[in-house]
Order: sequence, then structure tokens, then C-alpha cells
Amino acid sequence: MPDPRPTFLRLLCLLWPASLGLNAQTVSLPTVVVSASRTAEAPDQVPFSITALSGDQLRSNPASTADGALRSVPGFGLFRRSDSLSANPTAQGVSLRGLGPSGASRSLVLLDGVPLNDPFGGWVAWSKVPRESLAAAEVVRGGGATAWGNAALGGIVQLLTENPGATRGRLAATYGDFATHSAELAVSQSLGGGQVQLLARDFATDGFRLVAPDDRGPIDQTAASEHRWLAGRWRQEVSEGIGLTLTARTYAEDRNNGTPYQRNSSREDFASIALADVRGTTFSWDVVAYAQDQSFASTFSSVNATRTAETPASDQFAVPAEAFGAAWTGTWKHDLARTSAGLDWRRVRGETREHFTFTAGNFARERVAGGTQETAGLFALHERSLAPDLRATIGGRVDFWRETDGYRRETERATGNVLRNDTYTKRDGAEFSPSAGLVWRPSASWRLRAAAQHAFRRPTLNELYRPFRVGNVITEANAALDTEHATSAELGAEYTKGALTLGAAVFWNDLRDAVGNVTLYRGPGSFPIVGFVPAGGLGRQRLNLDRTRVQGLELSARWTPTATLSLTADYLYNDAKVRAASVAPALVGKRLAQVPRHVATFSASWSPLKALTLTPRARFLGQQFEDDENLLRLGAALVVDLGVSYRFNERLELTLSAENLTDERIETGRSADGLFNTGSPRHVLGGLRLAW
Repeated sequence: MPDPRPTFLRLLCLLWPASLGLNAQTVSLPTVVVSASRTAEAPDQVPFSITALSGDQLRSNPASTADGALRSVPGFGLFRRSDSLSANPTAQGVSLRGLGPSGASRSLVLLDGVPLNDPFGGWVAWSKVPRESLAAAEVVRGGGATAWGNAALGGIVQLLTENPGATRGRLAATYGDFATHSAELAVSQSLGGGQVQLLARDFATDGFRLVAPDDRGPIDQTAASEHRWLAGRWRQEVSEGIGLTLTARTYAEDRNNGTPYQRNSSREDFASIALADVRGTTFSWDVVAYAQDQSFASTFSSVNATRTAETPASDQFAVPAEAFGAAWTGTWKHDLARTSAGLDWRRVRGETREHFTFTAGNFARERVAGGTQETAGLFALHERSLAPDLRATIGGRVDFWRETDGYRRETERATGNVLRNDTYTKRDGAEFSPSAGLVWRPSASWRLRAAAQHAFRRPTLNELYRPFRVGNVITEANAALDTEHATSAELGAEYTKGALTLGAAVFWNDLRDAVGNVTLYRGPGSFPIVGFVPAGGLGRQRLNLDRTRVQGLELSARWTPTATLSLTADYLYNDAKVRAASVAPALVGKRLAQVPRHVATFSASWSPLKALTLTPRARFLGQQFEDDENLLRLGAALVVDLGVSYRFNERLELTLSAENLTDERIETGRSADGLFNTGSPRHVLGGLRLAW
């Protein structure tokens, strides 16, 4: 039977010291997953596609970032091909199976059960992730919305931190190309009957130039960045079998985005409290509450055709946001079944404050826009064995959402004259998110599964209220955006024989009212909604596309012929197209922007010597389009990475990683006038890990 204990209880079992009387080995990360149903269960009982990566796999991956390591899963991607080493935070939204190619994620990203998605924009600041302290990552494609609700429309990505008692301390440090250097520390100390843990990270890089070599000019400079965070956790048994966990984190990041004027910064303070009852064998529960206060700032410019000078376009000098949330989950275990149910609540408040319309050496206007969003939901999931080889899952969720205090105010800075003063009517609604699945094991070697779900996503405050400009491309917000809805289904099969596992899955997603950046005008000229668009520029607005369809095929193979060698290959075919668009009929039949039709990965882990491990990885990224009209094509790329580690003993390990070993050109963006941005060139880092 699967482990009936809920998510945060499982986390406590993983993270709790032996003083709770729990054997840390009773819960094994490779044999349970928590993200699909919000409770711990065996992976072979989950009807949706799920990939689980251990902490060791994540750390040995040659990618220098946590999101880069997750790209080993073909269905995982960010809005653009760049990872968080160089990408603007607003372009770090997660896309699973191509269902979500926008800055805002259509997938929910969690760290120990708490959302990492930005409360204002929905994107993910991956530099917050404590990579050296991760125990596992779980990627659920096309499932999880019944348990998690809003923002889980495309699936779930959950990152789980490791047992602080595994070592008293760990230090990891790296240095390499572009003057990239980092240090990450984890230290644990027993305190009474509990344990205190301190986590910290410091990172900086001079970065590389984002514009392709053939298109660069004197104005282009390296995209330097730096970030640092400090986190503390305290765990204590407050009564017999009931554990308390307190977490606090402070975070700061600063980035240069490739020219002298274009920069952004992020700041965050976060705290959470969790309680879990570990006593029950037939019933258990957990509860968590959290608060987040953050700010974001970013500047944008327009660069001339010869790339010798830039003109400020906007200064979003403050984008403050705050989020509060709470959740309770209970699990009841029956003879051949298990039921989990819970309720959750989240409230987000945020606004953008910016200067725009640059004339005579200064910004002439100021804009302030924002609002409040609130969602509350309750869910129930029931799993039951219908026969010894057949298991069914059925569930339902009801969410209530409300948006209030929406406004947009624009003024002349010099005179204070009000140019625009819009207030938006309160909006609310209710959503039902059902799901169902079957897992059939006709033999010891075969596993067949079928699953379906219906999910929703409310547009973020960023999509509703924040216009923005990148170069000469102007994108207007839209406070009237409708709710997105997706109906998803998949059929999958896995065959295991000895050291070989083969898998295949076909999937289908029907996305209604998808929010897209729709091209309306081409400059030069003044146009409704977007105002003046310069020559070579585009005027866009966030609009709902009536219907898009994302369907495809996943293939996978895992072979572990010996204890020292494992091979993995994955392939994703993704057909993502617009099927109906009353706001822009010309888009019908076009492929969704930023979604490649073909993605393939190959990775291996080989230990030719007991102390030496090699982890090569190759990723093929097929052609894709930068824009909604399919006029700006981004070329295919084959990216080869290599990781090497040499372990002197249980305490000391030396590492070497080389990303993009062949220095492949990775096209990450293309402007309307033909200028290309490119991803990371060859990037080599050396480092060490020390445990004590």
C-alpha cells in the first residue's frame, strides 16, 4: 500500500531528526512522490506522467542552475530557451509540454509545498532554490490541478529539501568562466529536542553578451548578475507526535540585461509555519501558513539600428507585491483505499509603479496600476483498488476566486495632471476541477495508465494591469482578460524488464481562452490601445485566444546494465497550434510561440573508477517561433554538456562542469528587425563539495 501520510508530514519524516522517533529510512525518496495528489504515494500508482529526480541527480547534472538541471525532462521548459543564468526574471515562467509559453507560468512551482511562482507575475525566481540542499524534484505533466487548484493548469513542479540531519554541514563552492563564482552553505545544529538549520548562498557572474555576435554593437555589454539569500529553519516536537516547522528566508538579486540602462532587481522576505500529526495510522493531517513580501524593479530601453546608443523606454522603479496563504490536508487510510481532502487559501496584492514617455532627457509620465486577487478552494481525492492489478483515482475540487481594487492611474510628472484614472469593477467566480485516472498492471513487466483532468488559471496581476516595452515592441495589459480553462487527457504505457524500462505516452490538451501577446499593429505610427509604435516596432496586447490545442507524444528509455552505468533517453513531439481566435483570425493554424515541435535529451552516469563519475548530457531543441504570427523563426540547436566529479572520500568531492561544450549557437530571441539574442556559450565551472 502507498504511504498514506500527507505532503508536509512526509517532508517532516524526511527532514525531522531522530528525536521524533521516526526512522529516516522509512520514507525513501525514489519510492514515493507527493506532488500529484498532495499526499505521499508510490510512483507506479500515479496515473499521470511524473518524473522524479533525486538530489544527487540534480547536483551531478552539468547545468549551473536548478532550472537548467530540470531541462533533462523534455516536457520541462521556460518561456524562452535561456535559463536563469541570463534570462530576465519575467521570462522564467515554466512551460510543461508546451502548455504555457509565456512569462507567466501555467504550471505551479512549489518549494516544500509553498508556491515559488511570483505573486505579481507568475514567473519563477529560480535563484531562490537551495540546489545543494535539495532531496528531490518532481515534475508532474498534465496533472495535479485537483489537489492544487489555480496555476496548476499545466502541471506541477515541486522541489523538496533534504534531511538536515544527513550531515552537520555542507559547503559547495564553484568558480569558472565569465568570473562566475558561488558558495552555498548548509549547517544543522541540535537544539533541545529539535533542530536548527541555517542555509545561505552567494552568487555572482560577469555574464556574457546576449546579442548574437553578428548583430552586436558598442552598446551591448555582458549580462552580469548577482544574488544572495539566507534561510533558517527550526523544527520541534510540540507534543507527542505533532511536529512544528518554522522557516524564514530573505533574498536579493540584481541583474544587468545586456545594455548599460537595462537592469532589474528583486527583493523578498518570506516566512512559513507548518504543523503535522505523525501519530495516526488510519488518519493523519498537516497544516501550513505562509507570508511573502517582495519588490521588483526593472528598466527598459530602445536601442538604435546601429546599436551605438539607447534611449530609456520605461523605468518600473517599484513593483511591490505581498502574498499570504494557508492550507490543511487530511488523509484517511482504508483497507484497499485512501482518501485525501483539504482546503487552501491564497491572497495576493501588488502593483506596478513606473515612469514612461522619455522626452528631453527625462520621463514625462508616471503610471501606477494593480489590484488584489484571492482564491479559496477545497478538494477531495479517492484512490481504490478495483482488483489486484487495477487501481482507480477520482477527485474533484471547487475554487472560489475574487479580484478587487483594480485600478490604473497615469499622470504628468511635471504638472500632476491626471491623464488616466481607471478603476475596475470587482470580479469573482467559481471553478470546478475534476480528475480521474486508472492504473492497470496486467503483468509484472507492464504498467498501463489513463488519466484526465479539467483545470483553470486566472490571469496574473501582471497580465491584467502591467503594460511593458522591450525594445520597440510595446505590449499592453488587459484588465478584462477571462479565465483560462484546460481539459487534458493522456494514455501511457511502461515496460520494465530487468535493467531496461521503456515508456510511451500520448497526450492531448484543449486550452480555452489562453492569454497570449497578440500582435495588432506594426510601426511606425500611433495606434489605438498601444499608442505610438516606432519604426520596426510592434504593438501588442494581451488577449484571450478562443482555443489552442497542444497534443503530442512522449517516449522514454532507461537502461542500467551495471551498477556503474546508467543511460537515459527521452523524446517529446509537441504539436501546439491555435485552433480558434476571434480577436485575430489570422492566427488560426499557427504554431504557438516558443514551443518547439521536437525535443530530445540523452544523459548518462558512468563511474569508470570508484571515485570518478562522468555525467554527459545532450539536448536537441527543434525549431520554434519567437512570435505569434510565426514570422520570426528560431533555429534548432544541439547542446552538449558534461559533468565530472571526483570523490576523495565521504567528505570531499571535486567537480567540473562544462555547459554547451561545443559552443553551439542557441537562438533565444529574435526581434522584428532581424536581431538575434543567443543563449549561453561554452561555460566551464570547477568546484568542490565539503561535508562534515
